[in-house]
Amino acid sequence: MHGAKASAIIYSIAETAKANNLKPYNYFEYLLSEIPKHQDDTNLDFMKGLLPWSDLLPDECRKPMK
Repeated sequence: MHGAKASAIIYSIAETAKANNLKPYNYFEYLLSEIPKHQDDTNLDFMKGLLPWSDLLPDECRKPMK
């Protein structure tokens, strides 16, 4: 049951990344490197910058414009 829920969450994040013109692999890699840096934070405002539509995401997460 937990595996199915985790898979659904990952799939949803990947599809949202694609819908926002991101490279899903690079986006996941960025998330997994940035989130641990904030594990002791009590202020969760940093998460706004990690959303797939954030202008603060690095260029390597974005697909090239056609």
